Amino acid sequence: MQRITIHPSQLQEQQLLLTPQQQHYLLRVLRLRDGDKFIAMDGMGKWWLTQLIGETGEIIELLQVKTELPVSITLMMALPKGNGFDDVVRCCTELGVTCILPVLSDRTLINPSSQKLERWRRIASEAAEQSERAFVPTILEPVAFSTALSECKVNHRYICEARGDYPHLKKVLNNCSDEIIIAIGPEGGWTDQELEIAIKSGFQPVSLGRRILRAVTAPIVALSLIAATCEV
Repeated sequence: MQRITIHPSQLQEQQLLLTPQQQHYLLRVLRLRDGDKFIAMDGMGKWWLTQLIGETGEIIELLQVKTELPVSITLMMALPKGNGFDDVVRCCTELGVTCILPVLSDRTLINPSSQKLERWRRIASEAAEQSERAFVPTILEPVAFSTALSECKVNHRYICEARGDYPHLKKVLNNCSDEIIIAIGPEGGWTDQELEIAIKSGFQPVSLGRRILRAVTAPIVALSLIAATCEV
């Protein structure tokens, strides 16, 4: 059944007010007709079974959704070159990430525009619909790596480092916490100074294996390991 993400303000009692874009998608792209059903999700944990009536929706019932991981995961990701971050947002949303914090590191090559941020949020919303998530991940505005470190207060903080004798991520995930932050570097990895500052800020360096992964591959591997360990 098709799903669309709505804003809570679109709900008025048992009626769903569809935006022009949603009307076009449901009526023209999907070719739904009066009486056809779809799922409306607010991206904050609620789904409603909805029936199309003209250019509006009629709420039939609130649905119970159990698709989220039992752990909240924040991905702190140094922005890769090109459009690689698009794939990171899409795949990590499918894998269950809660929040994505783009950071500007010493080796970051781009400084994204506000249009990029809106694009990433749209990708996250579409990926959440496709993967039947109850929540749409929060995509924060990019900040400097040092700023991101100073704002992290979660107990379980990990920074992935491709080189060095560090424990594998799966070995430090024995007891899944309520919240985890995982930091992934850009092409070329973190600088020695960045790694040192992260360790002083309470981040534990971890490995994702013996091979050198691409910047856009590493977060997918990290999220997969966390999900495989924590999901029952």
